[in-house]
Amino acid sequence: MPSVGVKLYSVFFKFLLKHRLQNRIQSSDDSSSSDPFGVTTRPEESVAPPNPLFTDGVATKDIHIDPLTSLSVRIFLPESALSPAAGKARSLAGSDLLVRRNSYGSSNSHKAESRRSSYGYTTTASSSSSSVEVYRGYAPSSSSTGECRKLPVMLQFHGGGWVSGSNDSVANDFFCRRMAKHCDVIVLAVGYRLAPENRYPAACEDGFKVLQWLGKQANLAECNKSMGSGGGISRRGGGEVKKSDVSKHVVDAFGASMVEPWLASHADPSRCVLLGVSCGANIADYVARKAIEAGQILDPVKVVAQVLMYPFFIGSVPTQSEIKQANSYFYDKPMCILAWKLFLPEEEFSLDHPAANPLVPGRGPPLKFMPPTLTIVAEHDWMRDRAIAYSEELRKVNVDAPVLEYKDAVHEFATLDMLLRTPQAQACAEDIAIWVKKYISLRGHEFSY
Repeated sequence: MPSVGVKLYSVFFKFLLKHRLQNRIQSSDDSSSSDPFGVTTRPEESVAPPNPLFTDGVATKDIHIDPLTSLSVRIFLPESALSPAAGKARSLAGSDLLVRRNSYGSSNSHKAESRRSSYGYTTTASSSSSSVEVYRGYAPSSSSTGECRKLPVMLQFHGGGWVSGSNDSVANDFFCRRMAKHCDVIVLAVGYRLAPENRYPAACEDGFKVLQWLGKQANLAECNKSMGSGGGISRRGGGEVKKSDVSKHVVDAFGASMVEPWLASHADPSRCVLLGVSCGANIADYVARKAIEAGQILDPVKVVAQVLMYPFFIGSVPTQSEIKQANSYFYDKPMCILAWKLFLPEEEFSLDHPAANPLVPGRGPPLKFMPPTLTIVAEHDWMRDRAIAYSEELRKVNVDAPVLEYKDAVHEFATLDMLLRTPQAQACAEDIAIWVKKYISLRGHEFSY
């Protein structure tokens, strides 16, 4: 059973969530029309500022990628991207495995200390008296772009029941840093539009739009290479970059998208993984289906795997867990139905909506074309049975779709702010990394286990 602290926090969490959902329902009734620009975070959300320096081994930056909406991404670049490509032959056999073995005992004290300081980190360089034209964060050198190590890309979709959460929240920032280091990937945390300001399919379309943007970035970077610019930004002494240097880079037809130097230098979009948390798992599954339908249009982006962490699935015919655990911890069934009412348009509301129930017939492309799918479920989560049933349907058509069930765990046990530092959350991140590396490791450097 969950600890007493988890039970007490669950009661408090439910009270707040119910209050916020009721406020959202009232505000949606009062507003006559939705704002297409939308919102990606709430005022009550604790936000972690971006930090383009490698604090805690990961540099971050925020990018607003759609001028017509509030859609944004936070890029998490692990420091391992700076090592030469040939120097990674050690892969997991060396230091990474030691980190995993010591994860419970936390023998590496300086890493733990830097992790604690990463939330409130403020760079002193920004307060200096130098010109505001200078950017002092990490910027790839144009002369070494061809030698830069390329990392797989992970698109991460946060949870929050469609109406809350954000890609730059303190909890999500911590989780994405953890995944970037464990999986050795560049994480793009997607700030999709929230309901009820923007109902279905806004959040799902935002997810696919980021995948398209990633493909555009790869193509723009190739254009830069062919023009001899190398895809990076030229640097002055001391790592400073002038904003005027930006004008030398290729932009798209209307100047709405410019080469992102971190992605141009370090991203390998042909090894793309989708990871969704709670309702974010529904978005990840939607994006995977749209990627299959798009086919070669997305080149060079290729979705090689997806991870669904306690997906937000529901249906009109209740499963055994939905009956027995309807009043489970943190997210009970009545409140989740309220969230679905806020997310789906009134005329489309149904618990068997394709976005809600993965088992309804006629839902997109055949399952046999789906990418390998890892599903994470918690023992004390009323949504677990439907997620397991979806994995079983994938396995029937020979898709690699394992299920990892965590005993005594609750919904969002690996991503909720209170539970992020628990041994179970750490173990879950390590398990995800082991499975994901089967599909993102370069041939010859696979981790044998």
